[in-house]
Amino acid sequence: MSELASARTAQTGPVAHSSLSRSSSPFVDFDRASWARLGESIALPLTAAELAQIRSLGDEVDLDEVREVYLPLSRLLNLHVQEGGRLYRAYRTFLGDQPARTPFVIGIAGSVSVGKSTTARLLRTLLARWPHHPRVELITTDGFLYPNAQLEARGLMLRKGFPESYDRRALLRFVTEVKGGKDEVRAPVYSHLTYDIIPDRSVVVRRPDILLLEGLNVLQPATAGRDGRGSSLTVSDFIDFSVYVDAPPEEVRSWYISRFLRLRETAFRDPASYFRRYADLDQPSATRRAEQLWDEINGPNLRYNIAPTRSRASLVLTKGRDHAVTRIRLRKL
Repeated sequence: MSELASARTAQTGPVAHSSLSRSSSPFVDFDRASWARLGESIALPLTAAELAQIRSLGDEVDLDEVREVYLPLSRLLNLHVQEGGRLYRAYRTFLGDQPARTPFVIGIAGSVSVGKSTTARLLRTLLARWPHHPRVELITTDGFLYPNAQLEARGLMLRKGFPESYDRRALLRFVTEVKGGKDEVRAPVYSHLTYDIIPDRSVVVRRPDILLLEGLNVLQPATAGRDGRGSSLTVSDFIDFSVYVDAPPEEVRSWYISRFLRLRETAFRDPASYFRRYADLDQPSATRRAEQLWDEINGPNLRYNIAPTRSRASLVLTKGRDHAVTRIRLRKL
């Protein structure tokens, strides 16, 4: 993720479709009120105190939004997981035998500062509290960024968060091993404080029922290498359901700058922080630096690499100016 990355008005009534008609669009659009009705029969398994621990800095999600947006989404995902289990049992009967079922992988994508980390943590908590208590784990792709030393050597420090700043081979190997049913799969760990990979530290994934994979570029298609061939596989090939968290770019830019200014008052003041040099900037200087980081790094990454993957998602959560979800677009089966 880039340098800054570390650093309610609910719509009612029908939501307009794109230029495709209702019958020809591959998506179904919901305004927030319509979507909320899909979860009305479900008790909210989350308290305000728990939500406070889950949401990221600057993300104003409240219990009403959890109830109206994320609870119906967790119900939908739970249905997908259950149907996957039925299909697995049918396969096992058809083939006569089959290895144990592999994890259901959910991808969470979107820009820096749009709230995808909060979305991922909320879904992890809600999914784990469904009656059958599935084992749910969350991995962020930050751990698959190249260490800073390698990024410096490759001239990529100012492109941190762009697709080429990740060890895509290691990330693909991690996901294929998870989907292959390996008993234990390790992922590197990233520190937002030091803005680098933590050496000799990893997190172990042990065959969960559901794995949430959150990151800027989890929906990237396969790309050709310099020889024109490239890989025929990419991480998104192994994702069973994907969520893209969306918002107008100008709003995301504003949220990014606001978060930078708040971090300047908090996390940046830690002596161990990579961003300690920003803590003593006055507000106008800090604002200019945040604007520069967005305009030169995060904005272009969103425009050219992240936003083009939105159409590949199974579901899109669209946020309005106050950071609240106003529209949900679901791909038809």
